[in-house]
Amino acid sequence: LGTGSLLYRLNGLFISSVLTNNIFLKVVFSRFCSPCDIKELFCTAVGLPRNTAISVLDITGAMVSIDPTMPPNAEGLPYKVVPLSGGQLSDGVEENYKMLPSKTLSSQTKVKSMAVENKKWDTPNNSFQSEQVNPEIEGSQNCIRFGSPVYPYKEELFQNVLTQVAEQFSRAFKINELKTEVTNRLAMLEKRVELEGLKVVEIEKCRSDIKKLRDEMASRNNRTFCLCSDSFLDENKKLTPRRDVPSYPKYMLSQETIEALRKPSFDVWLWESNEMLSCLEHMYHDLALVKDFNINPITLKRWLLCIHDNYRNNPFHNFRHCFCVTQMMYSMIHLCSLQEKFTQVDILILMTAAVCHDLDHPGYNNTYQINARTELAVRYNDISPLENHHCAIAFQILAQPECNIFSNFDPESFKTIRQGTITLILATDMARHGEILDSFKQKVDNFDFTNEEHVTCLKMVLIKCCDISNEVRPMEVAEPWVDCLLEEYFMQSDREKLEGLPVAPFMDRDKVTKPTAQIGFIKFVLIPMFETVMKLFPQIEEVMVQPLRESRDRYEELKQIDDAMNEVQKKKSESLTLGGKKK
Repeated sequence: LGTGSLLYRLNGLFISSVLTNNIFLKVVFSRFCSPCDIKELFCTAVGLPRNTAISVLDITGAMVSIDPTMPPNAEGLPYKVVPLSGGQLSDGVEENYKMLPSKTLSSQTKVKSMAVENKKWDTPNNSFQSEQVNPEIEGSQNCIRFGSPVYPYKEELFQNVLTQVAEQFSRAFKINELKTEVTNRLAMLEKRVELEGLKVVEIEKCRSDIKKLRDEMASRNNRTFCLCSDSFLDENKKLTPRRDVPSYPKYMLSQETIEALRKPSFDVWLWESNEMLSCLEHMYHDLALVKDFNINPITLKRWLLCIHDNYRNNPFHNFRHCFCVTQMMYSMIHLCSLQEKFTQVDILILMTAAVCHDLDHPGYNNTYQINARTELAVRYNDISPLENHHCAIAFQILAQPECNIFSNFDPESFKTIRQGTITLILATDMARHGEILDSFKQKVDNFDFTNEEHVTCLKMVLIKCCDISNEVRPMEVAEPWVDCLLEEYFMQSDREKLEGLPVAPFMDRDKVTKPTAQIGFIKFVLIPMFETVMKLFPQIEEVMVQPLRESRDRYEELKQIDDAMNEVQKKKSESLTLGGKKK
C-alpha cells in the first residue's frame, strides 16, 4: 500500500474477521503509510466499506492501535478486525450483512503489493487449513464475502475504547510538553542572540572611542598653534535640556541619610549619580529655596540633569566632585547657621555656585591652558580661563527656558544672582588664593554681617573652603580623592612633557609622592584658611579643623617612613657600588 511502497521496508500482519468466516489474511503495507490508509486497507481486506469504524484486537482481546508501527504478529496469532456500531451490531444489521451479495473490489480500488493467504481459523471443531490465493485483490477474483459479525464482549470493548482514548490523550500531552520545551529553547536562543547583539554594540562603541582618541592624538601632534585642543564647545547637544520629565527616580531619603547629609563626614563614595541628583534636589527643598523663590520642581530636575551631563568623566574634576563641594556647602550652612545670618538670596547663590563651579572642566588646569595657548586662554586673555568657562556654561544652561530655575525673578534680582554666582565661581581660581584670604583676614576681627562687602568676601572664602575640603572628611573618604587628583595631575604632566611645556614639580609622577603632595597643601593652604574661618564660626573646630590637623600629622608620619625606607635603599645601593669598585 502506498506509492512506491516496495522501495521501503514493509510490515506484514495477519488479520481475521467474523465477516470472512474466520478466514484470516496476511496484509502487507509500508511503514510510511498513514493510520487512515491502513484502516482503509483493513476494511477493504475484510469486505467492509472504507469509511467503516473498526477496532483491531489481539489474540487476548486487547485493543491494538492502528498505525504504521503496529507490532508484527505470527500466523497463529492474527489480529481480529471488528466493525464498530454502538459496540455490537444489531440483529437487523446482522441480517443485512447476511443478505449482502458477495463484495467485489473494483479495479479502481485494487491494492498493489499485498499478499493475501486464506486460512481457516483454528477452532476446537476445525482443523487448520490453508489455501493459496492470488497475491493481488483485483476485479472479481478472490473476492471476500461478508459474514455475520458477532462481538459479544461489549464491556471488554468499552474498556479497550477507553484505553485507546487514554493513549491518544497521552500522545497529546507529550506534544504539549514538546511544544513547551521548544518554546523554552527558542527563548534561550533569542536571549543569547540579544546578548551577542549587545556585545557587538559595545565592541563598535569601543572601536569608535579608540578612533576618536587616535584622531585627537594625531591632531595634537600636528598642532603648532592650537585654538581648541579640547573641543570645549563642540558638544552643544549637552547644553540642550531634556524636555521630557526627567527619568531619574525620586529616592525617598531615610532620616538617617538626611541627618548624615548635614555633616562634613558624609561619605560621598556610597552614592550613584541618580542618588546624588536626588540628594541635591533634597538640599534645595530642605533649605526652602524651592518654596521661597517659587522654583518649578520639574525645572529643578531638568537643570540638575543638564548640570550632570555637562561634567566630564575626569579622574577628579567630575560630577562626584561637584556633589562633594555642594554637600560640604550644605553642611556648613547648617553647621554655621548661615540662614540666620545671610539672606535667602545669598544661600541660593552659595548653593548654585557650588553646583556649577567646575562645569565642563577638561582635566587640565589654568597653567596648561595658558602655556598651551588653548582657545579658552586666548578667549579670556589668560585670566582664569577655566573659571570663566565654568561661568559661561552655567549661564548657557540657565538660558534654556526648561532649565531656568531663576525664571520667576525680575531682571534686577536675576542680575544680582548672576553677578553673585560669577563672583564665587571666579574665586575658586587658586591663583587668587592669597589675595582673597588676606582680604578676609582684614575683615574677620570686625566682621559685619550687614556689610555687603564683608558678606561677599565671606561667601568667597566659604566656596573656597568647600572646593578643597576633602581632607576635612574621614580618612577612608578623603584618601581616594588624593589618588584621583594625582592621576589627573600625572595625565597633565605627561601631556606637558609630550608637548614640550613646563611641568610643575607637584604634578610630576617621577618626583611627587602622596605624603609630599599633601603635607604642604594641608599646612600652608587648608589649615590657615579654616582657622581663619574658625574665628568667625568657632563651632567648626571640632568637625573641620581638628580632622585637618590629624590628616597633616598622619601624612608627616608616612613621609618619615618613606624617608627612612629611601635612606635604607640608598645605603644598600652605595654598599653595592663600593663592593663593585673593590673587585
